[in-house]
Amino acid sequence: ANCMRLLLHAAAYILHQQLRTEGLRYTALSQAQPSTVIAKLFKIAVQVKQYKNKIVLHLPSACPVKHLLHTLAERLYLTIPARTINST
Repeated sequence: ANCMRLLLHAAAYILHQQLRTEGLRYTALSQAQPSTVIAKLFKIAVQVKQYKNKIVLHLPSACPVKHLLHTLAERLYLTIPARTINST
């Protein structure tokens, strides 16, 4: 159990480090702690709508990090078509 917990914590740390270096580069959260990133970016009330080929998040009009979320989504967007990924 402890080994699995250590593995999960290491994976979470690596994901957070990659998010900071790739997605949050040159932003206010580029040197933030994981708890700060979670509180600012992931604990936001949004309305999720799922369509045939996309998912749309409707943020509140007074969302203070709307621009940062838009920038992060653009940086992390996967440009390879889905049929290319699934065909292997």
